[in-house]
Amino acid sequence: QVQLVESGGGLVQAGGSLRLSCAASGRMFSSYAMGWFRQAPGKEREFVAAISWGIGNTYYSDSVKGRFTISGDNAKNTVYLRMDSLKPEDTAVYYCAAKKGPSIRLSLEYDYWGQGTQVTVSS
Repeated sequence: QVQLVESGGGLVQAGGSLRLSCAASGRMFSSYAMGWFRQAPGKEREFVAAISWGIGNTYYSDSVKGRFTISGDNAKNTVYLRMDSLKPEDTAVYYCAAKKGPSIRLSLEYDYWGQGTQVTVSS
């Protein structure tokens, strides 16, 4: 069983930055892939970014490419999402997710999910 706990959310002005963290506990494997998703009020949960834990490959949605950076610290079992040049439309609850196997997946078919952390960007 894997537990994921997100942190780092908050209120920031447009143009500002935040770094989200996702601490994983339990039995993690280097072959896992980790993803960040977000869900705004009244909208479906959507893919933001993902990283293949052991390989280091990354993938981003078009809406955040060039502004967000996903990275991982294997020693700490923690994945980060650095968010720069934030926009009001980035406001959402951000979720961390983990899936078995190294391949990155853009859909919601992940095996484990965190509880989410709120990010609010004011204009």
